[in-house]
Amino acid sequence: MNLPKLSKDQIKKLLLSTMGLIFLLYVYFTFFLGPLQKIRDGALAQIADRQQKIDGSKTEMAKAANLERQAKDATARFATLKAFSPEGAPIAWFPPRMKTFFASQQIDRAVARLESNANFKQSELAAWTKYNWLIEMPQADFAALGKAIAELENREPLLSITKLTIHVVPNEPQFQQVGIAATTVIEKR
Repeated sequence: MNLPKLSKDQIKKLLLSTMGLIFLLYVYFTFFLGPLQKIRDGALAQIADRQQKIDGSKTEMAKAANLERQAKDATARFATLKAFSPEGAPIAWFPPRMKTFFASQQIDRAVARLESNANFKQSELAAWTKYNWLIEMPQADFAALGKAIAELENREPLLSITKLTIHVVPNEPQFQQVGIAATTVIEKR
């Protein structure tokens, strides 16, 4: 290869042009592309942050919708439970209700009496009172009694049986004397 001979002047121009090109590339990458890259990285970080906040908001919205649905369900259950406790003092309506219920189950002479009542200690249950009742049946058939107790607990959601005593009637072994201790939760009126 035969390269033409360059003069000193041409070599200086070539060196200066090369240095100018290197300086121009340095200025371009340092002062133009560098800040653009920083801005791009900042924008990508902001996008990722916003996306994370959006995802968090979607989760919170789902939780809020679930909470709203639970609140509607709880309100409906609360209204249903309120409907189970009629107006007036429980001592006036609970014993007749129990007598009627057991009579419909072919158990005669059921007597309910109040043993005690107490307010709840939890502030969210301050509007409700717990009543302890004793339901006595001097003569009940075992099969009818079992069905009646099951039906009672299914029909009265605010009633729970805490104690059950059964004694055999000495002269009539087909019948039993029954004592049921039950607790009800009734809204204060």
